[in-house]
Amino acid sequence: MAKVGKRTAAAREAFAGKEDIALAEAVALVKANATAKFDETVEIAMVLGVDPRHADQMVRGVVGLPNGTGKTVRVAVFARGPKAEEAQAAGADIVGAEDLMESIQGGTIDFDRCIATPDMMPIVGRLGKILGPRNLMPNPKVGTVTMDVKQAVEDAKGGQVQFKVEKAGVVHAGVGKASFDEAKLLENVRAFIDAVAKAKPAGAKGTYMKKISLSSTMGPGVSVDVASAGSN
Repeated sequence: MAKVGKRTAAAREAFAGKEDIALAEAVALVKANATAKFDETVEIAMVLGVDPRHADQMVRGVVGLPNGTGKTVRVAVFARGPKAEEAQAAGADIVGAEDLMESIQGGTIDFDRCIATPDMMPIVGRLGKILGPRNLMPNPKVGTVTMDVKQAVEDAKGGQVQFKVEKAGVVHAGVGKASFDEAKLLENVRAFIDAVAKAKPAGAKGTYMKKISLSSTMGPGVSVDVASAGSN
């Protein structure tokens, strides 16, 4: 049997017997037990009452976290000419067209967000099988296919988080760092939950938000009382 470290054992003890607790208490608990040697990410996972295999039950969207993610986001932009220059001026890390496509096809994906101008989509479309599974495919619904590349780059760099429900009806995301103040973490978590609530699809039947849990990168998870987290 694998030996459990002191840090892990202490965290498990702190979380023992705590289920479906109030959101504020959950945030405080996760933050207090994020004691790794690096600044852990606070992560949220939500189980939704949807079946994303049906188009009318797909949940996806974007939310600007009020206090940012605490993460440095690398942004790639597919653009040409003045729009490419605009992207670079806004702080994009990688800007290109066919050359960027070939780089990605060759296995180099050194970015966390991908933005494209509409005219570049025939090129970007060839990368669907690569970018799609990584949730990196530009999409007009979340503002990553746009002529306003300056705003899109600034949003991505400023703490905007994209979300998309997975096959099992789960949505998850990083919502800040353990070093954040509790109040700022709570504000970020509430903003994310509210965004998912507003993205409730027309085809969703019955209970929409079934389960919410919070954890840190290296810590155990704790379930949150859904009623304390917002409207269902």
